[in-house]
Amino acid sequence: MKIYLIAGETSGDIIGSSLMIGLKKLYTEVKFFGVGGPLMQSEGMVSLFPMSELSVMGLTEILPKLFDLIKRKNQTVCNIFELNPDVVITIDSPDFSLRVAKKVRKKSQVKIIHYVAPTVWAWRPKRAFQMSGYVNHVLALFPFEKKLMEVGGMTCDFVSHPVIDYKLASKEEVYLFRNEFNILDKKIILVLPGSRISEVNRLTDVFKEALFPVLLKHPDLQVVIPTTQNVYKIVKKLTDLWQIKPIILPPENNYFKRAAFMAADFALAASGTVSLELAANSVPMIVAYDMNFLSRFLMKFLLKTDSVTLVNLISDSRTVPEFLGSKCRPQHITKALMDLVGSSEGPQMQLESQRKVMKLLRQGENYQGSIAALAVFNYLKNS
Repeated sequence: MKIYLIAGETSGDIIGSSLMIGLKKLYTEVKFFGVGGPLMQSEGMVSLFPMSELSVMGLTEILPKLFDLIKRKNQTVCNIFELNPDVVITIDSPDFSLRVAKKVRKKSQVKIIHYVAPTVWAWRPKRAFQMSGYVNHVLALFPFEKKLMEVGGMTCDFVSHPVIDYKLASKEEVYLFRNEFNILDKKIILVLPGSRISEVNRLTDVFKEALFPVLLKHPDLQVVIPTTQNVYKIVKKLTDLWQIKPIILPPENNYFKRAAFMAADFALAASGTVSLELAANSVPMIVAYDMNFLSRFLMKFLLKTDSVTLVNLISDSRTVPEFLGSKCRPQHITKALMDLVGSSEGPQMQLESQRKVMKLLRQGENYQGSIAALAVFNYLKNS
């Protein structure tokens, strides 16, 4: 069995490696080819080129690298034709991977599976119909996506989200974390301004202004900011002059991050999959997000849903307050934080939604990579 996989970002490398682990249990002889990061390479792939070359976001970042990206796309297509794999599995990164799939389909009938359904529920709903011309099957992370993909003309399996494999911190680990930072008696509010430099630059000051009145009224609150490798230094710089000093967790200590999530009482977070990590740890949250003027203007016309927070969407509720675009202003966020910190009703409603989400995602049923691998195995066997 020859399997060609393409991942373009760290998140894709994570789920790609989990999928490979699952596939190796189902196929006695399997060889992996394609493009992947260090985790996928550790499972037996020799990457055609460094995955980091594909990890670019935004128009201003993509344009200078456009020629190189086209070159890598053509190189990947040629490599697929040379190897003639049994299946091609593209993992997220649709701007690159689906362009590869489209070009491959013009000259080959190899089975193509796309892992992580595009967000047609949020914007550009016609993408599902367009994909059906070159993608055979989709592996969806969320239960409501299966029907949308099938309506678009593809078969689809809901394989859950990697958050179900999230390792929760123990009580002992939480105690050691609190003791390390001398916050045994403090309530904790996690502040999560994003994992990209552009997000952190745009949101950190807004979050600071929103938090300050809350911290003055609730002096028992301690701000904790987990970071990733690429934003650690900028977070340190932007928070250096805060009047009320936050605890900034270094990215290399995942133990501290897990303990902080389990210990947290509340969170203020940028929009993204971090809302599912918070849900797994039963942390009531406020979600806020802003973008540049052009993106905000376009989203106003393109957005097809009244919420972008995954907890709200999966639970079919609106218990997590959101402040997006022009509403992402300190005064609005402050009021919501005051209500969250000072109210028992709000957190309880959120916690019910979070429990529903984790149940719908099948937490505790199986290893997520194994669910995805079995879906691939069954699709190939029956197609």
